Parts: sequence; structure tokens; C-alpha cells
Amino acid sequence: MNISSDITTLLSFAKQPKKRKLIKIAFGLKQQSGIEIGGPSSFFGLRGYCPVYLFAKQVDGVNFSSETVWEGKIEQGKNYKYADGKSGYQFINEASDLSNITTGTYDFLLSCHSLEHIANPIKTMKEWHRVIKPGGTIVLVLPDKNHTFDHKRPYTTFDHLMQDFKNNVDEHDTTHFDEVYRLHDIDLDNGIKNAEELKERTINNFINRCVHHHVYSLGLMEELLGYCNFKTIHKQEADPHHLVIVAKK
Repeated sequence: MNISSDITTLLSFAKQPKKRKLIKIAFGLKQQSGIEIGGPSSFFGLRGYCPVYLFAKQVDGVNFSSETVWEGKIEQGKNYKYADGKSGYQFINEASDLSNITTGTYDFLLSCHSLEHIANPIKTMKEWHRVIKPGGTIVLVLPDKNHTFDHKRPYTTFDHLMQDFKNNVDEHDTTHFDEVYRLHDIDLDNGIKNAEELKERTINNFINRCVHHHVYSLGLMEELLGYCNFKTIHKQEADPHHLVIVAKK
């Protein structure tokens, strides 16, 4: 940290009470090493709700492809630039398959607006649990449907997540496409202009991964984490459209 970063963080802590708990959690990860799924994300940046990048020793990254809608072209290697002057190792992996990462490698795992794009959350969360050390931390951020283009869709049930796990669904899954066509609020989606573009993007989801397979509440997030042997230590809503839950292995 430098003086400028110190001042920014202290002002944020003083002026924004909703950030205080998450800033404390980020500080608790000081000089620890972690991995982020689908980042980097401003949520974990200097002015974000949970400025982990500021305190962590190193953060590595995982993304499903060498070219994505959000990051453009990326390469595996020491290329994960998550903050000014800071970089970690970039893995090109499905989030549900981190088999090239040794069990218990990381002190923490971060995921911001990623899990909703994944077809088999229980399989994925078990894999995330595996790569974290005993006592390690997961910070999970998902969209609050009430403030996004998913607001017309029903919340997913845990029974549905369990069925996906038992059926071993993968990223070719199209189960939710009809629901997306019917209930997606195009007016709140800056990436498309009309129903035809929505359908084309959805059909090509295996390539672009834009579909939200599931719609989460804080309760569903906590139930998922509990089933996968995490213990929730904090949960909250965060502006403008986030649901945040922090848990320990």
C-alpha cells in the first residue's frame, strides 16, 4: 500500500458504512495468495466494496477461454493484470475444472458475477472448495435480480441445482434458454438491442457464456455454500446490483 491508497481506503471506510465489513474482510487477506474466477473485477479494486487487490500478496486468475466478451484476448501465463503494477498467473480453464491446480493451493478465492454463467454450480463450488486451503476464504458476488435484466425470472431452487449436479450437466446445457427468451428484460441489457440479438447470443452461449443459467438469492447462495462445506461469515446487498456472501472452508 502507498499513502494515496491508504487515504482512499480510510475515506471509503469512514464515509460508506456499507463497505466497512467487506473492507475489514479484505484487510484480513493481507499478504495472502488467492485466485479469482472470471475477473478482474472493480468490486475487488481500490475503490470497490472489498479491496482485496490492495492487500493481497498475489491474485491469479481463471477464465474459460483465451477470448471473452469481457476481457477480449488473453493468454495463459504470467498475464493476469488485476491492479496497477500487480499481476498473477492467468489460467485458461473451465471454472468447474481446475484439475491442473493442486489441492489446497490458495488462501482465498474471489468470484464476482461469474457463478450465474456456470451451468453446474455444485460441481463448480466443490472444485473451488478443493483448491482453497483449510480455513481459507471465499468471497462470492452475484447479481441481485431485482436490479438487473433478470428481474422477471423466478429464483432458482436448491433442488434444481442438485438435479444439475446429479445429471452432471456441462456448459452445453440449454435448459434455461426458453426462460431467457421469455423473461429477459432486453431494455436493461446494454449488450443487445432486440429479441433477435438475444436469441442469437443465447444460442451461441457455449462460445460467449453470456447466459445467466440460474437466478440467485442470498438464501440460495448460503445453501449452496453450506452444502459444499463452507460456513458463511457475512452476507449483504451492495449497490448498485450485488449480492455478496463471504464464507470459510
